[in-house]
Amino acid sequence: MPRANRHFLPGRIWHITHRCHKKEFLLKFRRDKRLWIHWALQAKIRFGLAILNFMITSNHVHLLATILRSRGRPDALPRALQLIESRVGQAFNVRKERHGAFWEDRYHATAIEDGLQLAHCLTYIDVNMVRAGVVRHPAEWPFCGYHELAREVASPPLQRRRGFLVDSDALLELTGSHDIATHLARRTEWIDAAIRKGRLEREPLWTESIAVGSEPFLRSFRDELGARIGAAEIVRAGAADDDVTVLRRTRGNPIIVFGRENAVPKPGTTRNEGLTY
Repeated sequence: MPRANRHFLPGRIWHITHRCHKKEFLLKFRRDKRLWIHWALQAKIRFGLAILNFMITSNHVHLLATILRSRGRPDALPRALQLIESRVGQAFNVRKERHGAFWEDRYHATAIEDGLQLAHCLTYIDVNMVRAGVVRHPAEWPFCGYHELAREVASPPLQRRRGFLVDSDALLELTGSHDIATHLARRTEWIDAAIRKGRLEREPLWTESIAVGSEPFLRSFRDELGARIGAAEIVRAGAADDDVTVLRRTRGNPIIVFGRENAVPKPGTTRNEGLTY
């Protein structure tokens, strides 16, 4: 696994991916998935984390989150991940009388620009189990952010946002939606378009890149990290009508990011980036 980016800048959106040890299906039981959600909720409360989306599969997890400037602490994300993963791993090992690592040594963190790239990343996470052939639609998978939002919309008003992992207010603000029902309808259209057009192939850019966004965003991100990011460069490539910005380390394979407009796509026009990780 690529070396994780541990320098979490406040205010940035981060897509975290982490595999179980040796790609084993250690999260295949519902109780372990539910335990992950429980400790993610505790981490959200303790460290001021705003969770925008998540997906729990049988052998890896996705977490899309940002640190709230108002009450989040600078080390919120690494502290949150440490809490979640240690408690889930310990509980599993005790129950199964198992010894050894539960998770791969390193998780990977990719910074995501808001607007178009955020919309793509939300969809990319949502369709994970569809691409794996486990379900036909993320509405059928109970351990993901899309399914949770659907539950929230269906809940009586007084019960909404109680015990839910996704931070609705932060999600609405970042996507420009007026309410959860409207946002869910837009997400459904993005997902349906991706499934209808067969755009479910794996896109490593979401799980191997340093950051995904427009060229100004990538330059700003690189400048903020400075020497901590190591040797990396931004390269523009592709035809004028399919402009691609490449952010890559000086050594290693290029990291492709789409860097044209950065507005949330209209329903039915989403370029989906599918993921099997």
